[in-house]
Amino acid sequence: VQVTESGGGLVQTGGSLNLSCLASGIDVSTYTVAWYRQAPGKQREFIAVISGVAGENYASSVKGRFTIFRDNAKNTVFLQMNSLKPEDTAVYYCKTGADWNTWGQGTQVTVSS
Repeated sequence: VQVTESGGGLVQTGGSLNLSCLASGIDVSTYTVAWYRQAPGKQREFIAVISGVAGENYASSVKGRFTIFRDNAKNTVFLQMNSLKPEDTAVYYCKTGADWNTWGQGTQVTVSS
Protein backbone atom coordinates (compact mmCIF):
# COMPACT_ATOMS: atom_id res chain seq x y z
CA VAL A 1 0.00 0.00 0.00
CA GLN A 2 1.12 3.57 -0.70
CA VAL A 3 -0.44 6.84 0.37
CA THR A 4 0.14 10.25 -1.17
CA GLU A 5 -0.88 13.45 0.59
CA SER A 6 -1.50 16.70 -1.26
CA GLY A 7 -3.36 19.97 -1.02
CA GLY A 8 -1.23 21.84 1.48
CA GLY A 9 -0.13 25.41 1.10
CA LEU A 10 0.10 28.84 2.64
CA VAL A 11 -3.11 30.37 3.94
CA GLN A 12 -4.05 33.25 6.22
CA THR A 13 -5.65 32.83 9.62
CA GLY A 14 -9.30 31.95 9.18
CA GLY A 15 -8.73 30.43 5.77
CA SER A 16 -9.46 26.93 4.48
CA LEU A 17 -7.65 24.07 2.81
CA ASN A 18 -8.75 20.65 1.60
CA LEU A 19 -6.09 17.97 1.93
CA SER A 20 -6.16 14.73 -0.05
CA CYS A 21 -4.91 11.26 0.87
CA LEU A 22 -4.76 9.08 -2.22
CA ALA A 23 -4.31 5.40 -1.46
CA SER A 24 -2.74 3.04 -3.98
CA GLY A 25 -2.98 -0.71 -3.86
CA ILE A 26 -6.05 -0.92 -1.67
CA ASP A 27 -9.73 -0.07 -1.75
CA VAL A 28 -9.76 2.83 0.69
CA SER A 29 -13.48 2.39 1.33
CA THR A 30 -12.78 -0.82 3.25
CA TYR A 31 -10.09 0.53 5.58
CA THR A 32 -9.79 2.90 8.46
CA VAL A 33 -7.85 6.00 7.43
CA ALA A 34 -6.30 8.54 9.77
CA TRP A 35 -4.70 11.96 9.49
CA TYR A 36 -1.82 13.13 11.67
CA ARG A 37 0.33 16.24 11.75
CA GLN A 38 3.78 17.18 12.96
CA ALA A 39 4.77 20.73 13.79
CA PRO A 40 8.43 21.79 13.98
CA GLY A 41 10.04 20.53 17.18
CA LYS A 42 6.94 18.57 18.20
CA GLN A 43 5.85 14.96 18.08
CA ARG A 44 3.47 13.73 15.41
CA GLU A 45 -0.09 13.95 16.71
CA PHE A 46 -3.43 12.42 15.78
CA ILE A 47 -5.91 14.70 14.02
CA ALA A 48 -8.81 12.68 12.61
CA VAL A 49 -9.89 9.17 11.69
CA ILE A 50 -12.64 7.66 9.59
CA SER A 51 -13.78 4.05 9.76
CA GLY A 52 -16.70 2.04 8.51
CA VAL A 53 -17.70 0.94 11.99
CA ALA A 54 -17.00 3.90 14.25
CA GLY A 55 -17.55 6.74 11.81
CA GLU A 56 -15.41 9.85 12.29
CA ASN A 57 -13.44 10.97 15.30
CA TYR A 58 -11.34 14.10 15.85
CA ALA A 59 -8.73 15.52 18.15
CA SER A 60 -10.22 18.13 20.44
CA SER A 61 -7.95 20.79 18.93
CA VAL A 62 -9.62 20.50 15.51
CA LYS A 63 -13.14 19.32 16.32
CA GLY A 64 -15.74 21.57 14.74
CA ARG A 65 -13.20 23.04 12.29
CA PHE A 66 -11.93 19.98 10.39
CA THR A 67 -13.97 17.33 8.56
CA ILE A 68 -12.69 13.97 7.35
CA PHE A 69 -14.58 12.25 4.54
CA ARG A 70 -14.12 9.73 1.73
CA ASP A 71 -14.62 9.87 -2.02
CA ASN A 72 -14.68 6.18 -2.87
CA ALA A 73 -14.81 6.83 -6.60
CA LYS A 74 -11.44 8.61 -6.29
CA ASN A 75 -10.09 6.15 -3.70
CA THR A 76 -9.24 9.22 -1.64
CA VAL A 77 -9.84 10.44 1.88
CA PHE A 78 -10.04 14.20 2.33
CA LEU A 79 -9.46 16.50 5.27
CA GLN A 80 -11.41 19.73 4.93
CA MET A 81 -9.83 22.32 7.21
CA ASN A 82 -11.71 25.51 8.01
CA SER A 83 -11.05 28.42 10.37
CA LEU A 84 -7.34 27.71 10.26
CA LYS A 85 -5.08 29.05 12.99
CA PRO A 86 -1.31 29.60 13.10
CA GLU A 87 -1.05 26.64 15.49
CA ASP A 88 -2.36 24.40 12.70
CA THR A 89 0.93 24.95 10.87
CA ALA A 90 2.52 21.52 10.39
CA VAL A 91 3.27 18.75 7.93
CA TYR A 92 0.13 16.65 7.54
CA TYR A 93 0.29 12.89 6.99
CA CYS A 94 -2.21 10.11 6.43
CA LYS A 95 -2.07 6.37 6.87
CA THR A 96 -4.44 3.44 6.49
CA GLY A 97 -5.39 0.33 8.37
CA ALA A 98 -3.96 -1.73 5.52
CA ASP A 99 -0.51 -0.93 6.94
CA TRP A 100 -0.28 1.40 9.93
CA ASN A 101 3.51 1.55 9.48
CA THR A 102 3.31 3.16 6.04
CA TRP A 103 3.34 6.96 5.92
CA GLY A 104 3.26 9.22 2.91
CA GLN A 105 5.68 12.08 2.34
CA GLY A 106 3.30 14.56 3.93
CA THR A 107 2.00 17.91 2.77
CA GLN A 108 3.01 21.22 4.34
CA VAL A 109 0.34 23.51 5.75
CA THR A 110 1.39 26.99 6.81
CA VAL A 111 -1.07 29.39 8.41
CA SER A 112 0.08 32.99 8.65
CA SER A 113 -1.11 35.31 11.39
